[in-house]
Amino acid sequence: MQRKFGFIGLGLIGGSIAKAIRQFVPDAEIVAFDKNKEALALATQESVIDVAVSSIDENFKNCEYLFLCAPVSYNTAYLKQLSGYLDEDCILTDVGSVKSDIHREARRLGLNGYFIGGHPMAGSEKSGYANSKAMLIENAYYVLTPSPGIPQEKINRFSKFVEQLRAIPVVMEPEEHDYVTGAISHLPHLIAASLVNFVRDHDTRTELMKNLAAGGFKDITRIASSSPTMWQHICVKNRENISQILDSYIQDLTQVKELVDQADEQGIYDLFDTSRNYRNSFPSASAGPIKKSFAVYCDIIDEAGGIAAIATILASNNLNLKNIGIVHNREFEEGVLRIEFYDEASSRRAAELLQKFRYIVYER
Repeated sequence: MQRKFGFIGLGLIGGSIAKAIRQFVPDAEIVAFDKNKEALALATQESVIDVAVSSIDENFKNCEYLFLCAPVSYNTAYLKQLSGYLDEDCILTDVGSVKSDIHREARRLGLNGYFIGGHPMAGSEKSGYANSKAMLIENAYYVLTPSPGIPQEKINRFSKFVEQLRAIPVVMEPEEHDYVTGAISHLPHLIAASLVNFVRDHDTRTELMKNLAAGGFKDITRIASSSPTMWQHICVKNRENISQILDSYIQDLTQVKELVDQADEQGIYDLFDTSRNYRNSFPSASAGPIKKSFAVYCDIIDEAGGIAAIATILASNNLNLKNIGIVHNREFEEGVLRIEFYDEASSRRAAELLQKFRYIVYER
């Protein structure tokens, strides 16, 4: 029997999951609804989906899985519209970064027997179906938050399905999920956005801050380029956790200010030392919304064809570049040229090749 999957929303995450299903379950039937007609047209053209619909209707009957992939506020509203199309074996899920609210609505609608919250810990500062890719969730943690009383068989089935898509299932309670992601995902996005706006509002008349910004500043603020609509919804829906976490963080920042005001050398040293040690203890293979980058830095002579020579070496050895560019501000990095790759193996291979050709290389 042909497996059937339904999608409400076909943006970055929805599109990536649909593409992963198409790759690993090639004969699947995929039905999708999205208000963005261009996304549906492109997905149809690429043969990622089989049926594009303009409303939530009977096309969503007999789905093995129904994915809610719209912004979190909309996902909650779509639950009621889908309730009439759920078969007994169907698993209804979402991909939102906030879980408690949608679980409350699922319980109110009597959908606990169908609903398992989902959150693939993967993403990009770019949004929309055009930026989706099957490998986006590969090796990423995929959090599952089962409703109370849902059959264990459905939890096991969903976990195995996540593994089939090459992601890593992690089961936890909705409330625990919202607190954890509030600290490691939602807070960093707020910090990044507020830091970028701080520089904008306090820059010099000639915009020296903006023009010189590089290195660490760009690394920690890259996520400020994420979808404003998505983060507006997340902050509203997880406001209690985020507010509590912000209170604690502001207290910590106040203590940091006191260290600086008092020129407390030992306290300042301990601040950076403990953070460095804890940061270095993070698993290097973990995946999440703030992606680890795989880059090498290389010294090259400023001469015509210098970059082209390096690109040719890498291309001739079948290494795909994600990005390449001159580092103008090297306060936080060694090397003139920064070359970024899609995976760690490629970056290591590139370093070996460039060193073989007598380039001075620094691995990040």
